[in-house]
Formats: sequence, structure tokens, C-alpha cells
Amino acid sequence: MARLAGRRALFAVPVLLVVTFGVFAVAAASPFDPVKAYAGTAALGADEQTLERLRENLGVDRPFTSRWWDWLTSALGGDLGQSSVMRQPVAEVIGERLVWSSLLCAVAFVAAVLTGTVLGVLAARRPGSLVDRAVTSLSYSLEAAPVFWVALLVIWLFALQWGVLPAGGLTDTASEQVTAGQVASHLVLPAGVLALSQLPWFALYVRQGVGDALAEDPVRGARARGLSEQTVLLGHALRSGLLPVLTLVGSRVPELITGALLVESVFSWPGIAAATVEAATAVDFPLLAALTTLATAAVLVGNLLADLLYGLFDPRVKFSDM
Repeated sequence: MARLAGRRALFAVPVLLVVTFGVFAVAAASPFDPVKAYAGTAALGADEQTLERLRENLGVDRPFTSRWWDWLTSALGGDLGQSSVMRQPVAEVIGERLVWSSLLCAVAFVAAVLTGTVLGVLAARRPGSLVDRAVTSLSYSLEAAPVFWVALLVIWLFALQWGVLPAGGLTDTASEQVTAGQVASHLVLPAGVLALSQLPWFALYVRQGVGDALAEDPVRGARARGLSEQTVLLGHALRSGLLPVLTLVGSRVPELITGALLVESVFSWPGIAAATVEAATAVDFPLLAALTTLATAAVLVGNLLADLLYGLFDPRVKFSDM
């Protein structure tokens, strides 16, 4: 296990280098002007000499390769640079928002896995039944529905029509402090929408895996020995049927991150989505590179976690062969 993690860590180094270099290259080719984004409305009345001095002070007049190298060497020393659009250190920008994005993604992912597992097992028990057709139809419908459309729909239904849940934000409008109760109530809709975007994959994978396991000889033998249907389903079929689901842990991380950005934007959730959008439109090189590196690292960690789980739970797989 340690050797596998070490190999993946070594592999991650060139990947992160290429990703950060690509961020600076794409940002340099962007039509957005970081100087005008930094100056705001003051740039409308500024002369060209003032803009050039500001461009020099921000360091955006240098080639992107030089800016990338300076940022990289500083990041290796723990300094992620200064965000021009947020007017504060990049580490503080990420630190203030990462905890809320992590909370949203964690709650949504756990809810998607648990709900998808339950629905998949119910559908696999009787293939072709009404429950099976309902779960399959619901999964394909949710898979085709855009995340932002579902988010707007639940806001209209639960916040505007029924008024049972808040439409967005982290706390109530008149509140002066963040409380656990307010965060929990404001978390329901965004986490629910994000979970719905991941639910179809887990439900369909569990349905297929458990359905195949129920047709295998070991499960038939367990039934022949007189074991109860619950023991056969949960103790034998589910354990074997969940193995393919472990591969989804890593493969769904990029989709989870993308969905989280859209959900945070719709629900005004104070995560990294707003910072990502502002960094992209303002061509904020240090913040863009840090956020992209963070997202890439999350994908790599997700893939590693999927491989480790597969190696732990599947006796046929050896870490030395991975």
C-alpha cells in the first residue's frame, strides 16, 4: 500500500507541473485584461501610462513562463502569492472558502453513496419489477438533467413555493453570526442537488453489481443452505456487488468538483466557486494556479483512494500488481 501511494505521489509531480504551466499559458492567451479587472471602474478614465505602471507593478507585463516559474518556486516555499482580484494572500482566500466547499462535497457525496446503494439494492432484488423500472428511469432522468436546472427547480419549489428551506447563502440575512443550525438548514438544498447529480451513477452501478452477484454460484449455494434472503443479499451479494462501485470514488471526483462549482454559484454558497469565477475573469494568475492545483490534487487523491479501497476489499487484487 505504501509503495503504491509513493508511486502515485511521484507520478503526481509532473502532472501538477504540467497543469500549472497550462493554467498560466491559457490565462496569458485570455482576452481578459488583468489590469483593468484589478483597477475596476478607475481604469476607464486612466491613461495608458498609468495602466502600464500598474501592469508593471502587478508583474503581468512579463512573459507567462517567468511568472509561472516565480509562482512555482514561491509555492514550493509555502507562499502561494497575492490575489489581485481578492486583494489578499491566496492562502487566505482558499483557507476561508475551502472548509465550506469541503463540507458541501462531503455531505453530498455521502448522501449520494448511501441513497444510491439503497436504491440499487432494491432494484436488483427483482429485475424488471416496478421498483426496478422506477429506479432505472429516475437514474437516467437525473443523469440527463443539468445541475443548474435542478438547482433552480428546487429553489422555486422548496424556497419560493413552499417556503420550507432557505434559497441560498450560509446563514439567515439578519444573522450576525454563523450557527450550526443555520448552516445545516442552508446546506440542505445545495447538498441535495449535488447529491442528486451523483446519485444515478451509484444506483445503476449497485443495481448491476448486486444483480450479477445474485446470479453467481456462491449466492445460489447460500440460498440452497437455507440462509435467509436478507443474509444472502446483505452478507453475500452486496459485498461482491459493491466492488465495482469503488472505482466510482475516483472517477466521480472531477464531476463532483464541477457540479459543486455550479451549485455554489446558484445557491450563493461561500465556497471556492465565486473565487474561481472571479479569478478566471480577472486573469488572477496566482489564484487560478492554486485553485487548479487543488482541484487536480483532489482528482489524483480520489483515484488513489479508489485503488486502495479496491485492493483492500477485493482479495483477488494485490497492491504489488497495481
